[in-house]
Amino acid sequence: MPPQLRLKLFGTPVRLPASLWAWPLILSLMVVVGVMLWLRSHEQASLTAQREEMISDALSLEAQLNGRLEGELAQLGMLAGLINGQRLSSDAFSTHPVVLDGLRRFWVSVTWLSEAGRIRAHQPPEVNPVDGTRRQLSDDGGLTGHLSVPLKGQLDRPGGLLVARFSAAALLRQKVPWWLASKYDIRLVDVSDTVIAATVEGPRDARQAWYRVGLGPSLPDAWLELSARDRVTPWWRTLPMALMGGFLCLIGLASVMLRKQMRSVTRAEEAWRTEAAWRTAMEDSLAVGIRARDLEGRLVYVNKTMADMVGRQPEELVGLLPPMPYWVPEEMDQSMTRHLRNMAGQAPRGGYESRWQHADGRIVEVMVYEAPLVDAQGAQIGWMASVVNITERKHLEERERRQMEAMAHHARLTMLGEVASTLAHELNQPLSAITSYNAGVLNALAGRTDVPEPVIKALQRQGEQAGAAARIVKRIRDFLTRREPQRELCDLHAVIASALSLLKRDIERHQVEIVHVSGDALPPVVADAVLIEQVVANLVRNACDALSLQPQPRRVRIAVGPGEPGTVRVEVADNGPGLGGQSAASLCEPFFTTKSEGMGMGLAICRSIVELHYGALEAHDAPEGGAVFSFTLPTRREGDEACDDTCDHTGEESA
Repeated sequence: MPPQLRLKLFGTPVRLPASLWAWPLILSLMVVVGVMLWLRSHEQASLTAQREEMISDALSLEAQLNGRLEGELAQLGMLAGLINGQRLSSDAFSTHPVVLDGLRRFWVSVTWLSEAGRIRAHQPPEVNPVDGTRRQLSDDGGLTGHLSVPLKGQLDRPGGLLVARFSAAALLRQKVPWWLASKYDIRLVDVSDTVIAATVEGPRDARQAWYRVGLGPSLPDAWLELSARDRVTPWWRTLPMALMGGFLCLIGLASVMLRKQMRSVTRAEEAWRTEAAWRTAMEDSLAVGIRARDLEGRLVYVNKTMADMVGRQPEELVGLLPPMPYWVPEEMDQSMTRHLRNMAGQAPRGGYESRWQHADGRIVEVMVYEAPLVDAQGAQIGWMASVVNITERKHLEERERRQMEAMAHHARLTMLGEVASTLAHELNQPLSAITSYNAGVLNALAGRTDVPEPVIKALQRQGEQAGAAARIVKRIRDFLTRREPQRELCDLHAVIASALSLLKRDIERHQVEIVHVSGDALPPVVADAVLIEQVVANLVRNACDALSLQPQPRRVRIAVGPGEPGTVRVEVADNGPGLGGQSAASLCEPFFTTKSEGMGMGLAICRSIVELHYGALEAHDAPEGGAVFSFTLPTRREGDEACDDTCDHTGEESA
């Protein structure tokens, strides 16, 4: 298959903008602008670094000059100390080593002034004693500075002044290092920019970078100026800018050629896009999913309907190899076997059913029809499949099947109810007879002393059990005939104890420990004792059945305590497997059961009995494991008809 045709079948068309040809030119311009900005910033950084280095060198040189001047001032102070101690006369002043050494360095002259301001000694003399000519103050020319130290007189009064004049040019020659002089043009200038002394001839170039720093009290009107000899080349005159100019010319020419090429491609693409739009519209309008795979099983195309079936986008599926993300994890081996069968060309012609998993976790039932996919030369290049979603049909069939089963079960329960009503009616007479005969035997043996006491107790217990059986039969009959329950004040603990006595054998058989927790003194509840006994017995029996497969210890805890105002709450908790994610509403649905032989009516009847007593049946998982079933019953309310303070449901009742 030609590449163009293959893209048309499997690829998703992508529309490119018409101005795509200009993107290289725009990007190139951005690169050039970036380079220009970088060169500009590099120039600024170089100028900043040069200026920072110049400032550092200027401050360092200024510190050296000031240090040298401070040293000279110390030498002058030493000479003043000799004068103050009268160890140096005016005649010996001119030949003193400190004076001569200063003059050899860069002192121009040294003058000793008296307290009246007259010159007592001066070296060197202004008039040459040999030829009588006046001597120049400085052989270097330019401005000179001076250092002065006061002299002490009598009684700590000022005794004159010692002044040393020095040459600024000589100071520069002696204190400027060679490496600094080769790097900068160094000048001493005054406030009017007149050069006092310099290491070079001529004025400063206006393009040179320079920096000035004051010299302090030694030369208060002078500034130290450093001018950099190395100049930073402007960014627009560098080699990278010349290269960028040539690059822009080439990219402009390439952009023009690319624009011509894209115009011809665009015309062909428009025709192809129109055809692709027709094909996509037809495929998306189908209610059937379409899937194409190559010979390796890789997905090369899926339509929108197919992607929606599994809750994903077509782009997420195209290019995937088995195992597919929509395969059911529990059926991965079966799905892989089916895939290998289809790749071998053994897929059923009439299609096959499969189960896929939606992205949200739900199961999707599908019917898949596979067919070979061939190219223009007749060679098979893959497999094409149409996928039909049959989930709703499956659900409808399952719902109809469940309805039929529910109707059949309901019919059986209706028949069972009729049988139970008949049995309740038929058993009423024998139980009444048993109660009567038992009462007669007890009356006959009442006055005799030769009858063992255990026999009397056994007969009494027999009568109690027969009476209880009669009441249960009567209440079942009343319940089946929709009569109102006989509400009376009942001792809830006695009701629970009676229910546990009925389940004594089941409790012992399952080896279950029963913990009956009774709260503080609770008021009696208004309820039908027999029906509540059935509720407690059913909840305890369910707990014992759930614990039958559990390891020891097996424990059922029955707690009675206050509920909401005016109610008493009964909780039946076990340490079994719990509810398994089921809610109280689903567990109490008619015909719902987790037992293999259960009818699914126990909890439904319990909920009906509790609701008849204006209570509520609840269920939840226990924090430490197991299940908790609870229900509430009302206590005696104001306005209720008077009745006995206590009414034990085990008392005798007429059959």
